[in-house]
Formats: sequence, C-alpha cells, structure tokens
Amino acid sequence: MNSPGKMIPYLMRMLLKKSQTEPYPAAGAHTAAAFRGAPSFLAGRCVGCGLCQRACPTGALRIEQAGERQYKAIVRLDRCIFCGQCADACHRGAIGNSACFELASADRASLEVEI
Repeated sequence: MNSPGKMIPYLMRMLLKKSQTEPYPAAGAHTAAAFRGAPSFLAGRCVGCGLCQRACPTGALRIEQAGERQYKAIVRLDRCIFCGQCADACHRGAIGNSACFELASADRASLEVEI
C-alpha cells in the first residue's frame, strides 16, 4: 500500500521548479534560426524564370508579371507546406522562408496573398 505522505516532497519540488513551457501568446514566441515559415519574396531579384513555381510540390506558388521586368509572387497559404523547395530552386535568391508562422484565418480567400 502506498503512503500519501511520500508524494508531498515530490509535489513541493515540482511546485518550486521553473516552468518548461513558454507563456505564448502573452510573451512572443522564439523560433529557431533554421525555421521555415511563410515564404518571402524579393521582387527586385526575380527574373521571372518560374523555377520556384515548378519546384513547388503543391502548386501553391504562382509568379506573375507586374510590369516590364517586374514580377510578383502569389502564394496560397492553405496549400503551402513550407518545405522550402521554392527557395532552393531560385538561383537568384528572390524567394526564401521567413520566420512568420501566425497565419491562421477564418476566411479561405484571405489565404491567397501576394508576397
């Protein structure tokens, strides 16, 4: 038979320990250096080759011409799996992954964004 008195010292040690979890969202979340969040795009570097668009396994990325020698990237965040293949395929460094991860939305249409 277990004695309830043996548990009291253990409970006291646990109450005095520091918490191992972060107080998110009250305090900001910290991401690792290699974290792959939402895609980011540098329009000045893009030449419109479409390699990133072809490398996307889910078809979430679309490159469109915004003007003469200017391009924009449109991402469907509901399809994107944040794999980073688009960033690996871009030889000019025009697309990468940011640390942004708070992407929830109640409206599916708002998940198609120009980055």
